[in-house]
Amino acid sequence: MIVMRSLVVSLLGITAWLSSAADAGSCAESKLCCPGRDSACVVQKTSPNAIVQSLGDKPCYCDHACLKLGDCCSDFKEACGVLDCVVSSWGPWSVCDSECGPGAQTRSRLVEREPENGGKHCPQLMQHRGCQGAKCHRRNPKSALKEVALLLPAELSGVRHINDSNDIRTNLRYQYRDDPEHDASKEYCVTFTVTKATKACYKEPGLSDLVEGARVCVRCQLQAVRRVLDWRCEGDGGAEAMITRWSMLSSPHCHGKWLRTRKTGPECDASLCQPRPHFIFV
Repeated sequence: MIVMRSLVVSLLGITAWLSSAADAGSCAESKLCCPGRDSACVVQKTSPNAIVQSLGDKPCYCDHACLKLGDCCSDFKEACGVLDCVVSSWGPWSVCDSECGPGAQTRSRLVEREPENGGKHCPQLMQHRGCQGAKCHRRNPKSALKEVALLLPAELSGVRHINDSNDIRTNLRYQYRDDPEHDASKEYCVTFTVTKATKACYKEPGLSDLVEGARVCVRCQLQAVRRVLDWRCEGDGGAEAMITRWSMLSSPHCHGKWLRTRKTGPECDASLCQPRPHFIFV
């Protein structure tokens, strides 16, 4: 294409050189502004027979094809009303679309001026990037309604501490006291009213507390607290006035439903929990 233009310039060069407007090297002064591709729409600064001494002596064009070929006269855009697209700066990144695990974020910008007369097209208006959701331990409260509380008699709670030691080197509760998994203040008790119980509960000795209408207290010990459940015991009901299921681990045929009534702090100060809770979460 550039070679063809050179040939055309050679044929039209004398006429362009004799024109006083052509000597100006300006589309405005030459009064040239041609649509599409027109090799005759040229501004010849010097005679085509002259020795070209610098790049500034080369001819320039005032047709719209010069935008792609890169040989426009310096004032072509202004003289021919060529306007490039103008966009705003990028907006902020959106929130990650995944609360837990890989996700994506987006940001956008607006068109402030559309291109005119062959000006540069608008660049992309939307960008994407990867992100990682970090809220992996937050569960929907409704998911607690699907949990089943696995229970053991409170008499067995001491078994969990059989290997405890006052020696700080061996007792993890002291060695890692700042670790949430060893923070005793996360323990608590929950009281329930039994709404349904199987017949097996009536037959098992020591399970007389698990009958319909009975009120029981269950302790959530540190060993049963789950990090993935936001530091609570599985099957604790999630919130008051919720009916969930329970099952006695030591007697698999003893199971049923109950209504959560109250949650206490680590001291289990509810009267129903004194002198000690009835059961423990597993």
